[in-house]
Amino acid sequence: MPAMSETPRPFLTRADLAADCARLGLRAGDAVMVHASMGRVGRLLNGPDALIGALLDTVGREGTILAYADWDGAYDDLLDQEGRMPDHWRSHVPPFDPLRSRAIRHNGILPEFLRTTRGALRSGNPGASIVAIGARAGELTADHRLDYGYGEGSPFAKLVELGGKVLNVGAPLDTMTLLHHAEHLARLPGKRIRRVEVPFASPHGTIWRMIEEFDTGDPVIGAFAPDYFADIVSDYLATGAGSRGPIGNAPAVLVEAAPIVKFAIAWMERRAR
Repeated sequence: MPAMSETPRPFLTRADLAADCARLGLRAGDAVMVHASMGRVGRLLNGPDALIGALLDTVGREGTILAYADWDGAYDDLLDQEGRMPDHWRSHVPPFDPLRSRAIRHNGILPEFLRTTRGALRSGNPGASIVAIGARAGELTADHRLDYGYGEGSPFAKLVELGGKVLNVGAPLDTMTLLHHAEHLARLPGKRIRRVEVPFASPHGTIWRMIEEFDTGDPVIGAFAPDYFADIVSDYLATGAGSRGPIGNAPAVLVEAAPIVKFAIAWMERRAR
């Protein structure tokens, strides 16, 4: 008799995703920054929490999971040309509070799910905000400077120093936020700088502060294409570095943080010349 075909499974489970993460190369003790398009992963038993649980199962008690949160301030259109908030709008703009402000929706739903997971911590820079859970979450999120928050001493720099990794699960390659750290370090002529006034929650009320940062909303110099991070990652993978495979139904990419930052700096500087 011909073999009966296997009945399609109605859900992917936490255990299914953990097995995929391990096959891709995620290991116990890893610190990994995750970007995910949850809609591409498949129908999950327990939704995005299944992926968070699978990642935690894979890296274990000594590992750490990070995600880029930013924050859902969404008031840029109110700022004047110098990045300042007009006085008549100030009282209407909710301040940034690391404990309560939601992760920006543009980056998908995973960062907000991770932010609200028990034990998660968040760094104090609004636009470069990172959420983390695990053994080194406190170390990675502490003392996040407000000016140039992708540079030295930032969670991104710490991830590189720790020998961490970056995992894209169904997310476009140009979403690899760690490459903003490479932008900061690269010697590039005429980097765009952005100054924005930001409200912060404090015990004494809202405090407004001007923050200065290399422009992360557009390519940092005019010579680069809008989605040039994808070109960098594609060129890096073409060297044979990193690993690719499915997590659930989504194509996934896993790279080591330090080598891809080094590659990206050289890539940027070469093309800027």
